[in-house]
Amino acid sequence: MNEKEKALRLKRLWDLAPMFVEGTPHAKFLGIKFVAIDLGRATLSLPYSEKLVGNTDTKVLHGGVLTALLDQASGLAAVSSFDDTVPVATLDLRIDYMRAARPGKIIIAEAHAYKTTRHIAFVRAIAHDGDVDDPVATSQASFMTTARGFKTNTDTLAQTLARTEAIKDLPPTTKKGAP
Repeated sequence: MNEKEKALRLKRLWDLAPMFVEGTPHAKFLGIKFVAIDLGRATLSLPYSEKLVGNTDTKVLHGGVLTALLDQASGLAAVSSFDDTVPVATLDLRIDYMRAARPGKIIIAEAHAYKTTRHIAFVRAIAHDGDVDDPVATSQASFMTTARGFKTNTDTLAQTLARTEAIKDLPPTTKKGAP
């Protein structure tokens, strides 16, 4: 891939990456935000929210929320590591929880696809709440694609945008019987 192709690929990724997050209902519900993308790299954030607390006494975020954030960031890094924009699926995800996230702090997830083969991307990620040298959690993951003939075209992008627009104003999910 020459420099001009890399620049075009990166521009396309910057156009698509926010939809990768905002177009995913689970990520949208959790409040995950797109921060940045590069070839083989992605950064997402998760603002603190009381609805995501796993321990009401300590106000610490639930571990599953961190799992979702790391998986989402790693998946986006995997997508950005392939030459074409192709869908990916998580094959394996291992997370090491190192400490509780500080209540009230934004969590940042930085992911790097350090090796990409024809069908598999291998990704490492770190989640921290402001100090990358004091991580909340780290992950190691692999993602696969079987869509080597898949091409992103204007129609596909229009459909993705339409789906994103269709769900952006959905009301928040509430428990049955809750106001």
